[in-house]
Amino acid sequence: MARKTVTTEAGPGAPAGRVPGLDRLPAGPALFVGRRTELGALRAAAARPAEGRSPVLVLAGRPGSGRTALAVRFAVTVAAQYPDGVLFARLSAPDGGRVPPARAARRLLEQLGGDTAGVPLPGAAGDGRDDAACVALRAALAGRRVLLLLDDVRDAGQLWPLLADEPGCLVLATTSGPLTGIEDIDPVILGGLDRPAAADLLGDLVGGTRIGCDPVGGADLAEACGSQPAALRLMAGRLRGKPELAVTEAARELALAVAEAAAPVPTGEAAGAADPAPVKDRPAGAGEKAPGEERGARGDKESKEKGNKGRRDGGGARNGQGAKGGKGGEGAAAGDRTARGPVPVAEPPAEPARDPAAWVRPAPEPAEPVPVPDNDPLVGAFTLAYRALPAAQARMLRALTLAPAQCADLRTASALVGCPAPEAAATLAALAERELLAEEPPAADGTPRYRVPGRLHPRLVRLRERDDRPAEVELARARLLERMVRLTESARALLDPSGGPGPDPLPGPLRLTSAAHARAWLLGERDLLLGAVADAIGQGDLDGSAGRLVTALLRALPLTGAAAPADLYQLHELVLTVAERHGRPRRASAALLNLGDLQAAAGSWEQASGHYRAALEHARAADDEALCARALEGAAGCHRALGDPVRAADWYGRALGIRQSLGDQAAEARLLARVAEAHTAQRRFEEADREYRASLAVLRRLGDEHGREAVGAALAELRERALAGW
Repeated sequence: MARKTVTTEAGPGAPAGRVPGLDRLPAGPALFVGRRTELGALRAAAARPAEGRSPVLVLAGRPGSGRTALAVRFAVTVAAQYPDGVLFARLSAPDGGRVPPARAARRLLEQLGGDTAGVPLPGAAGDGRDDAACVALRAALAGRRVLLLLDDVRDAGQLWPLLADEPGCLVLATTSGPLTGIEDIDPVILGGLDRPAAADLLGDLVGGTRIGCDPVGGADLAEACGSQPAALRLMAGRLRGKPELAVTEAARELALAVAEAAAPVPTGEAAGAADPAPVKDRPAGAGEKAPGEERGARGDKESKEKGNKGRRDGGGARNGQGAKGGKGGEGAAAGDRTARGPVPVAEPPAEPARDPAAWVRPAPEPAEPVPVPDNDPLVGAFTLAYRALPAAQARMLRALTLAPAQCADLRTASALVGCPAPEAAATLAALAERELLAEEPPAADGTPRYRVPGRLHPRLVRLRERDDRPAEVELARARLLERMVRLTESARALLDPSGGPGPDPLPGPLRLTSAAHARAWLLGERDLLLGAVADAIGQGDLDGSAGRLVTALLRALPLTGAAAPADLYQLHELVLTVAERHGRPRRASAALLNLGDLQAAAGSWEQASGHYRAALEHARAADDEALCARALEGAAGCHRALGDPVRAADWYGRALGIRQSLGDQAAEARLLARVAEAHTAQRRFEEADREYRASLAVLRRLGDEHGREAVGAALAELRERALAGW
């Protein structure tokens, strides 16, 4: 059904041209009405002169009040005043989890076009205002006019590390609870829509003349919804789906559903008794599956049942008043690689010294997410909408709570429920039509994307736990991982045809068609892929599929030319978790070597040294001399960079002894030159001269002319300086 769009006037700040970053914002509802007073309050607050730091606007409202939609609307109308771009980040996961500010800072830096390669990786600093990523973000915002939209902020401890001392920027934060501790903030509080706006929204969402011909029924329904936009949308979706339902009857149904949900549960009854009644489901497994995915999913489950014993887990209010890796991924480290020298990294510019406590007092502990109470009209509207769903749609909606970040397109949805891609696309569209899914910006190839609203996520999880057998849930998760593995491997094969053949082709609607398509898909889905593999390894029951996905990502992401070191670091940490869980010291050592290399490339030598030492212990447990030599060489490089040539010479010498025993002449020549450099730093010129000459002899036997030129030049420089009395 075609629906017209109702909007507020754009206002004087409406953008005349394209502002960078507007396409990152959530799509927002096609129909937007009312909220003129709140928009005016936001504009007035943004126009006040700022002193010292970025001004902060807080938009507070309970789940379902439309705070994100209003924030997006406001951001669009004022974006022209911030020509350096619009940045967006969600600071809460759909399950209520708290997103660390350091992770948000890295993503915001990438959106700003900043170089995150020089930002120290996780583990180099704490997750607060002094975290390197937060410092780099604040430095990058200096002198710019940028609008930051931070959605669903849980507490002030997430927000204050991201606030720059740049009055030209504007921070707009949405929250369901108070942000206690931030000074000079007068939050805009969202309640329900006013009566005319609620009537307009219902009329335009339902379409036709049903609301206009029954204004009393429309008013009753709006009152039953508390004039909350989310509840109004759900009830409008119900009316669209049931043309025979009278508006007054819909209002009575909602009132009964709210009363039923709010009724006290008798002692002894199961929790979740207020949830919608079960929907009969069709047999699992109906529909089309890409060849090999079901086989891989079931194989992963069988391997888990055979072993894995003894595993260990891997690792509305006013400022606080009253409102509520596989072989391909790690093999390079396990082999005999040439050690890379230290990579020079520019530190972020120093910030002016000031006391942040003068304007922020973060809460001592993270705030808990604000729940939707059982007597909220939103709960009743959702109950009615869910009960009316066909079995296939209800099953899909429950399964989408398993999708990474609860975002899905036809590729992920069809894998979760095991149905053909066209059927999945139609089901997603039908759920969005019923206002049970929010539309997200489409993927790079134009594929529609949807998200389970956070306000519905907890109840859908309860329904899934009640209605779906654990074995079905596990199989759905395994199918999703196998689908992601095949897509990632397909992308790798398109980006690097010389790297080996890709998997069997996926069905047409799921297929990646070109290298450009593959790169856009990898970069667009990167966060979801990383989230999926981290969740799987965290649960620890699908390590086989998760390990294959880690390996595929480690091979594919660098081919995009835009792989963030922090993402590779996270993947290698996951490899380490699985390796230690299953008692595989060789693989754990390889993962630690890669983590050390990443820290060394970022200039975090102390952290890199710790990784190399841990890798050495695992390599000794595996009795792998090549890995031992690699770890010793890495640790020696850290001592050298930290200005300790004595220890550097010692560790290089130990690595040299192992390489000589293995007959690795190329590594022997390299390490002899490294030992000579360490001796030179100690002014032990005779020993340095001897090691350089030994290196030249090995290179001569190997016929390495380029290496001989480099070492010969170093030796000539040493002798020249020695003769000059250096």
